[in-house]
Amino acid sequence: MMDWTDRHCRFLHRQLTRRSLLYTEMVVADAAIHGDRQRLLGFDAVEHPVALQLGGSEPAKLALAARIGADFGYDEINLNCGCPSDRVQSGTFGACLMRTPGVVADCVAAMKSAVSVPVTVKCRLGVDDQDTGPALDEMADAVFAASADALWVHARKAWLQGLSPKENRDVPPLDYPRVYRLKTRFPNEFIGINGGIESISQAREHLEHVDGVMLGRAAYHAPLLLADVDSAIYGEPPNAFDPDALIDAMVAYTARHLEAGGKLGHVARHMVGLFHGQPGARRFRQILSTDATRPGAGAEVIVRAYQALRDAARDQAA
Repeated sequence: MMDWTDRHCRFLHRQLTRRSLLYTEMVVADAAIHGDRQRLLGFDAVEHPVALQLGGSEPAKLALAARIGADFGYDEINLNCGCPSDRVQSGTFGACLMRTPGVVADCVAAMKSAVSVPVTVKCRLGVDDQDTGPALDEMADAVFAASADALWVHARKAWLQGLSPKENRDVPPLDYPRVYRLKTRFPNEFIGINGGIESISQAREHLEHVDGVMLGRAAYHAPLLLADVDSAIYGEPPNAFDPDALIDAMVAYTARHLEAGGKLGHVARHMVGLFHGQPGARRFRQILSTDATRPGAGAEVIVRAYQALRDAARDQAA
């Protein structure tokens, strides 16, 4: 979810679900060590529980980056072994690490020794011409031998040769049963699943076979589905969703961001799909997409977009 699940996106998502674990974008270990840490790692306390996802392949650097993340207050440190972007290929990490489970184990062991919070791994079924049978088993064997606290599996291969990062999100076929079989091999370890899951009902079906479900693009493009997570997944009493309260929270948050020197677009871009499928959603989306980028745009743009949505809903009801 590079360039998607930044702190502003996570703040929005936290307004919809109290219980879900939120993940950062992948932060390269070198950037966490040498970069602007507040910009790269800073987050609002309301985001808890939140996990920091790191990229890298050098145990010592990942251990230091993990310690930095833990000191920032992250609840979990996750090592990304599934991202297929050109950037990670040039750096020999991300999905490239599917070829070197021993290196991943060394990285996990180093990170575990550096922090007391859980250390987890996210991977693919395999890369390129790997057989997903032994490839995934070898990765799981390695990370659990190194005491990883969980393994999250994106249930499709990554083709580092021949497919773009965007194509790698859709083109390789999904193989959920392969992940289910992995869970059978590791009944006492946490195995989570990811990839192509579009609804809470689908998530519940997967939870019959694995321990956790990760939602990515579905939650980003239609955030309101997260409003059902706490009751449908965690068994909490259903709460009536209050869109007024959500907008009030986002307006207040945006005002603080602007006062700190930020731009409206930093927040508004994550809200574009908020009311997907509802009357007035198109007008809401149009106002945020256009007006939020204008010089001097303030939080009142969010208010205006929401009012347009409400007007459309009233007109349809009439």
